[in-house]
Amino acid sequence: MPSILHEALVDLFRQRPRLAADLLTTVLGTPLPEFDCARLESGDFPDIDPTEYRADAVVVLADGVDPVLAIVVEVQLRPDHDKGWSWPVYLTTLRARLRCSTLLLVVSPSVGTARYCRRPLVVAPGFTLVPTILGPDEIPAITDPNVAAENPELAVMSAITHRHHPQREAILTALAAEVVDVPNGEMYIDLVMAVLPKAARHFLEGLMTAGTYEYKSEFARRYYSRGQARGEAEGEIKALFRVLDRRGFTVSDELAARISQCTDLDQIDEWIDLAVTAEHLEDIFTD
Repeated sequence: MPSILHEALVDLFRQRPRLAADLLTTVLGTPLPEFDCARLESGDFPDIDPTEYRADAVVVLADGVDPVLAIVVEVQLRPDHDKGWSWPVYLTTLRARLRCSTLLLVVSPSVGTARYCRRPLVVAPGFTLVPTILGPDEIPAITDPNVAAENPELAVMSAITHRHHPQREAILTALAAEVVDVPNGEMYIDLVMAVLPKAARHFLEGLMTAGTYEYKSEFARRYYSRGQARGEAEGEIKALFRVLDRRGFTVSDELAARISQCTDLDQIDEWIDLAVTAEHLEDIFTD
């Protein structure tokens, strides 16, 4: 399951597709063709394998109805060797679908991951893919409320990426002062709240409200509650493995994977109860 941090960054592009163009031009200085609109495009590539080949977001810059540039947006929180094989598929499949140029924009809040993703990918002789990277070194630390007001999505990205920055409080102050009242502002604040470390979260809570912050957007409530549920499930799974170990059961890799992927707390509790007295694994994990 994608993490809250991953989904928060991806959702910025889903809410405002033109953000991809803004970042490329104003932050990275990348020249773009003339266009008058930016829209989302399907990130699925069913010609190959839709469960494996699916981009985080695809933004199409168009001149009227004609696409002039398709931007594949990928959020990377950690190095992933498999992306070196799938990213060229995204670009070439999208290029064939839309009959326009394509560009890969990789967003990473990690310096190490951004450095890893900068490596050129040799696809074939004479065909080398060089991703465009937007990492902590490129994303500005926005402490000026006027800048936050002009580009709320960039201010959110700044707050998320620089959540451990020495100027973190100034970044969050600018965010709280200007972003909450813009369209989607409450949701943007929610996204930042969901990924901040405890001390920073308390600081932003103090700026926003005198009491405990409550998520106002359905998006953040959904992903925050999902994260809580997953955390509870992981605790129960550890308890189950401990019981199985104490009982002397040998758990196969296949069964261990099945247990680890379970998020149904009632099911996990039932397994624990059965594990206490069962004589065989089959008595616990029935189909």
